[in-house]
Amino acid sequence: MSGTLPCYEQIGVAMTCRSYAEYERMFAFDRIPLSGGPVLDVAAGASSFTAEAGRRGIPVYAADPMYGLSPEEIGAHGTREIAVSTEKLGKIRHVYDWSFYGSPEEHRERREKSLQAFVEDFRSHAKQGRYVPARLPELPFDEGTFGDVLISHFLFLYHEQFDYDFHLRSVLELTRVCRPGGQVRIYPLFTFRWERYPMLERLLEDLSRQGIEARLEASELPFIPGSTEFLCLRK
Repeated sequence: MSGTLPCYEQIGVAMTCRSYAEYERMFAFDRIPLSGGPVLDVAAGASSFTAEAGRRGIPVYAADPMYGLSPEEIGAHGTREIAVSTEKLGKIRHVYDWSFYGSPEEHRERREKSLQAFVEDFRSHAKQGRYVPARLPELPFDEGTFGDVLISHFLFLYHEQFDYDFHLRSVLELTRVCRPGGQVRIYPLFTFRWERYPMLERLLEDLSRQGIEARLEASELPFIPGSTEFLCLRK
């Protein structure tokens, strides 16, 4: 597919600003509900998932390196990121499936609403421990702390910037902080060149040797070309 479609050009790691509704579709919550235990969103950026989940009464935490910044700094950075990403999407809009978002303009509006909700919640809850400054492949949580661990638009997507060892160590760390019987969910399985992560089979084999069960589940968020699945892990 990479030979027929223009790729999304990305240097460095972009900030993500995604809503609960997007997570709900990405990770098929209607079909595979959250466990009810604490939820951790890793590499969460300025997504409003944590704020919205908290309002729903779900015990939830988020981890991202940027949480050492102030609400104002994160908000300003997010505003710049949204403008840049919208311009990039507009140039290759024919690549994507817009059935969920509608258009690049509506996509931008969703991002801006998510960022605003995040900043408000971050300002209120950062000192209470909901938002934890942390980066993979090491997380500052005890083993088996969370019933569900989610990570979107980081692992696999940045295949060209992070090597296989980083991916393996990161996935093992995600499963470490997940309790036995809980679930780790990772989306997407594609790179920015619209190719499935080329080391996926090797990764699944290495995880299996460590007693981690892996399965591919259907994602319900159409957007990325060819991306219809997420990875679900249990230990």
